[in-house]
Amino acid sequence: LVIYMIKFSKPISSTYDKAQDTFRHWVFAVAPCGVIAVITHLIGSGLKPNLIELLWTFSIYLESIAILPQLILLQRYREVENLTGNYIFFMGAYRGLYILNWIYRSYHEAFYHHHFVVYFCGVLQTLLYADFFYYYVKSKAKGGKFSLPTAHTN
Repeated sequence: LVIYMIKFSKPISSTYDKAQDTFRHWVFAVAPCGVIAVITHLIGSGLKPNLIELLWTFSIYLESIAILPQLILLQRYREVENLTGNYIFFMGAYRGLYILNWIYRSYHEAFYHHHFVVYFCGVLQTLLYADFFYYYVKSKAKGGKFSLPTAHTN
């Protein structure tokens, strides 16, 4: 539904630029996450597959890298709008706070269930934001425009 709204629903679709959306989602996100989910699910379930658990595992992997296309696009544009920068910063901060929540719960809940796929994906997602965090905080401290460095020179 969200993808449909972005690509086809007015007025949202008027801001979508297909030429800039070059991330190959199926090749670099969906397929690898699907393969990893099947492998880790089968290993974790003792070769007793459960479709709901498999789909959940797939969603955890996919969620952990779902921000990549946005980060790549922002890197390409360099200049980050204030609202977009704040939104992405707080999305990453939310994931960072989730990690603190897991640590707290593991010490204070007697029957807390450790799920290492969730831990790995949460840390991976937070690490993907690390570079963005650095430049976000740096730009806020200086009070200037928020821009990201790029590998391309003009």
